[in-house]
Amino acid sequence: AASAYEFDLSGSVGLETRAFTQSPRFASQADASVSLSFKPEFYTTWGDGQQSLLFVPFVRLDQNDSRRTHGDVRELGYIYAADAFEFRAGIRKVFWGVAESNHLVDVINQTDLVENIDTEDKLGQPMLNLALIRDWGTVDFFVLPGFRERTFPGRKGRFQGPLRIDTSAVEYESAAAEKHVDYALRYSSFFGPVDLGLYHFWGTSRDPRFVFERTSSGEPVLAPVYDLIHQTGLDLQATLGNWLLKLEALRRQGQGDTYVAAVGGFEYTFVGVFGSAVDVGALAEYHYDERGRVALSPFDDDLFVGTRIAANDAADSQLLGGIVGDIHGRGYFVNVEASRRLGEYWKVELEMRLILDTSPRAFALDAFNRDDYVQLELLRYF
Repeated sequence: AASAYEFDLSGSVGLETRAFTQSPRFASQADASVSLSFKPEFYTTWGDGQQSLLFVPFVRLDQNDSRRTHGDVRELGYIYAADAFEFRAGIRKVFWGVAESNHLVDVINQTDLVENIDTEDKLGQPMLNLALIRDWGTVDFFVLPGFRERTFPGRKGRFQGPLRIDTSAVEYESAAAEKHVDYALRYSSFFGPVDLGLYHFWGTSRDPRFVFERTSSGEPVLAPVYDLIHQTGLDLQATLGNWLLKLEALRRQGQGDTYVAAVGGFEYTFVGVFGSAVDVGALAEYHYDERGRVALSPFDDDLFVGTRIAANDAADSQLLGGIVGDIHGRGYFVNVEASRRLGEYWKVELEMRLILDTSPRAFALDAFNRDDYVQLELLRYF
């Protein structure tokens, strides 16, 4: 029958261990940690697939950091899909961007920073989204009620600078604070080999700036401040044979002086190297931020080079490695990620992050200069 319901349950359970290669900045921090994660996915469709509901809760239990022991509803979203439009409501994740080394224009969801410093993990965002699908492209309207604060490590967690970030001292530019309603409008389409996205966002910035404060006990801390911003963003990718050309750019108004920032580069894939099934990609990207050294991001005048290796084997073995270097020699960030399936239901993931030769002038990197680590995670899928 057309109204028949279909259910699907999937997800993963993970055991993760992190080992830090340097002694911590504070005595309360540990040299290693173990954590467990649970991420089920409940999906159901009905009405000939026109309507669907996705529920993705997430829980992590961390041995040391009470802040990293946390739960979140990553998604609890309803979708009604028609030929000319889609309506989506609930808690959802929306990703925009094409660059490998920095997701510059991704603006809808807040970063779950206690999960990982690579900013890939996001908190679920309440939203109403109407997508108008036309031959000339798709126009998305977003209403975003309810702001999510960025997560930060607790007193026993690593990845902390000299001053603790005190989330209890959070400040908002909007009098409505976390209840401010944000809006976004996006156009996306493709023109031959080029995929294009263009948007404008108005609301509370997902990226906080920090101000110096003292607690009632006199402890110096940093308080997150969330400004109201207008942000216009562009993401563009051209597929030309083995080449991928990528560009992300934005203009932000309302967080200090109006500024522009961009990241652009390429990925070239050598297919089937030496007659094998292995594909090897060469990547390079340049980062620019008009704010220079006062930028909240470490990507103000930096170059990324890296490689992506896909074995294309039954175990889906993959490796991505690269280094981001400050053009002025103020520090380097090395990142290696590898994964391999073990049979039908298991997967192992390796992650290594090194922060090298940092300068105090590059605060966004230098704050973590004692937090190099190697991480191994074993995942069981169901």
